Amino acid sequence: MTSGLVLVAAGGTGGHLFPAEALARELAARGIGVELVTDARGKRYDGDFSARAVHQIASATPSGGGLLARAKAVLTLLAGTAAALRLIGRKRPAAVVGFGGYPSVPPVFAATLLRVPAILHEQNAVMGRANRFLAARVDAVAHGFPTLKGLGAGIKAQSYHTGNPVRPSVLAAAAVPYRVPDDGSFDLLVTGGSQGARVMADIVPPAIALLAPAERAGLKITQQARGEDLERVAQAYRDLGVEADVLPFFSDLPARVAAASLVIARAGASTVSELAVIGRPSILVPFPHALDQDQAANAAELAATGAAQVVREADFTSQWLADALRAARQNPGALASRAAAAQKAGIHDAAKRLADLVMNIAVGTEKA
Repeated sequence: MTSGLVLVAAGGTGGHLFPAEALARELAARGIGVELVTDARGKRYDGDFSARAVHQIASATPSGGGLLARAKAVLTLLAGTAAALRLIGRKRPAAVVGFGGYPSVPPVFAATLLRVPAILHEQNAVMGRANRFLAARVDAVAHGFPTLKGLGAGIKAQSYHTGNPVRPSVLAAAAVPYRVPDDGSFDLLVTGGSQGARVMADIVPPAIALLAPAERAGLKITQQARGEDLERVAQAYRDLGVEADVLPFFSDLPARVAAASLVIARAGASTVSELAVIGRPSILVPFPHALDQDQAANAAELAATGAAQVVREADFTSQWLADALRAARQNPGALASRAAAAQKAGIHDAAKRLADLVMNIAVGTEKA
């Protein structure tokens, strides 16, 4: 690599930024400089990002809303592309890596216009719209799950299954062995992803209430709840006499996953990948309103390994969950088997695999 710089383009949510951060750390450990290109929302996450500089470029989503809103979004993306062209022309990076979402479009598109090596990473089992727009133009597409739906036939030859890079805290949690809950204690973790999920607040406490007092014995709950749901969830557990830690956000979530006997969660790509790497059994409730149904596809990938039980949100009732929890507590050996299946499916060295790909593409393009 004649240039010791890689631009990483990610933004919008932690789901895009966490794997980008893991790649940045791996590249930095190899002596490669990394700079982050993100949008205003992504700036919220850049404090822990291993980048020597952060560049904010405007982006927007040109879907949904009326014609005027879509036109404004396109103009914003064009302005962002112009800014990215100037940035790349000034920095002359060896490669640009995009992690999906529309904040990655201007820098990756600009890289292809300037013939700078460009790589996409798709975290979900279904390719997102932003990545679909860019895929035919880039040098390689890396993906987090073995199966990637929505990948055009002409692009499959340049696609690589690297897995989803995970943060160091996830790798540390993966070293904690699963504790089989066969001593009467049971640690239940409930999370709705980085934005929380109202359905968890509506369904889980009433499900616990349906359990007999003897079935609640030894139960400890850690639950993420939105600010507006926080008090009613906490009060429900106080009324039941169940030990519970209820917060809107857990900065040490990987450690809490490692401590869990069972995890109830949405099925975002980062959540599913971290459950696999750490190796914990789960009940997954995919977000039902996504246009691409990416969470349903992610959940299906983990369920196929035997690690996860998947339930549609429409079927995720308090009675269903009470029955599922009762069955889980009665068969701790099955939970241990699901934990082992999860960890077997996890890719611990995904950041290394992706860094290898980035460097190989950059060097190969230079030689060509």
